[in-house]
Amino acid sequence: MGQTDMNPIEASKIITDEYSAKILVATYKRPKSALELSHRFGIPIAACYRRIHLLEKVGLLTCVDKVLTQKGKRIKIYLSQLKNAYIFFEKGKLRVRFELKTGTVENFGGEWTPMDDSSEDYWPSK
Repeated sequence: MGQTDMNPIEASKIITDEYSAKILVATYKRPKSALELSHRFGIPIAACYRRIHLLEKVGLLTCVDKVLTQKGKRIKIYLSQLKNAYIFFEKGKLRVRFELKTGTVENFGGEWTPMDDSSEDYWPSK
């Protein structure tokens, strides 16, 4: 995977982001272009490309083909590499697991360090 130093919060944000989730679900069985994803799911094209690049960087999405449009432009076609994703809280630890279609498993987890309960910034005075 692309970013093995990712913490569990960053990993969970990637797959729970609305646009990223739509892209991963839409490309699970059949590859799609950024333009197709943008039109079909109402994702602004710039945001769509940003999510695609992020998902590629972390290994959850890959370009599987480049096709020629009717106007002669080459566009990339993307396919999700994510088979399963799990987010769970276990014994005081936040854990995230990505299982890829290739069989690779990537685990992110560790101690969740919440803000100090006594912090005035966290618990405002009544």
